[in-house]
Amino acid sequence: MCGSEGLRRGWGRCAPSPLLLLSLLASAAPLGLLREETRQLFEFDGANTSEGAEPPGEPYRPYSLAKFSWNNITDSLDPATLSATFRGRPTDDPTGAFANGSLTFRVQAFSGSGRPDQPPRLLHSADTCQLEVALVGASPRGNRSLFGLEVATLGQGPDCPLMQEQHSIDDEYAPAVFQVNQLLWGSLPSGFVQWRPVAFSQRQRGRESALPCQASPLHPSLAYLPQSPIVRAFFESHNNFCAFNLTFGASTGPGYWDAHYLSWSTLLGVGTPPLDTLSPLVLGIMAVALGAPGLMLLAGGVFLLLGHRQCSEYQPIN
Repeated sequence: MCGSEGLRRGWGRCAPSPLLLLSLLASAAPLGLLREETRQLFEFDGANTSEGAEPPGEPYRPYSLAKFSWNNITDSLDPATLSATFRGRPTDDPTGAFANGSLTFRVQAFSGSGRPDQPPRLLHSADTCQLEVALVGASPRGNRSLFGLEVATLGQGPDCPLMQEQHSIDDEYAPAVFQVNQLLWGSLPSGFVQWRPVAFSQRQRGRESALPCQASPLHPSLAYLPQSPIVRAFFESHNNFCAFNLTFGASTGPGYWDAHYLSWSTLLGVGTPPLDTLSPLVLGIMAVALGAPGLMLLAGGVFLLLGHRQCSEYQPIN
């Protein structure tokens, strides 16, 4: 049995099985997911906004996820794939924006290490689960609307979790994306959240439909956030919350307006985040790139050495 300290700080060595982890997520999602809570869906008018502006356009009235109606989880719980999908629409939708659309949260646990088939293909382990957020078919309120999410999380004592950026030269699993963002709790992480700063405006999730994902700095949130009983049982009562915003896309390039589709995914887990090493393809390219000049220098040295020896054996006639 895990002690109460383990419940407060994370599972540690008492990490649940993938099926139990999925059951916990099914009880807690979509509003509470392993110390995280998605509170609002933002929409901005990005038609006349310069790239990199903050905020990325004139904001429309946000959608509060607490006022969404969600499907019955038993209809989408799949023990075979260790996944469940939550699909919701606003209970009050006077403009009919969600008449043919929905906001979905798909959670998936894993029984071992590996990578998903679709980008951004973050490396996962048995102590992690993936959360995928997708906005599908909803009518935007502007011609070039940009969307975002407000995410709240528990603080570590009086402080907010540490947000880190990790850069790499390897983009094999997510083309043109050389960065991973993550939240860490404590010096020896009892939990983490990890994502690539990219979203997609097409179901195929190709490079041509990749959208930039911007994360604002973490800041303390004084508002009390509703939590599910399962979240309260694991993390007790907390009033030190931190929040940050995620915005997807830019006023130029691809966007939600292309196919009325937007997806973004993140990895949540306990313990130490999986270490993403260089892929075999990149290692091979580096070996060729670094090895070829060395071979050329070696061949040149041998050629000069043999040429010098031939010249030294020359005997003049006189």
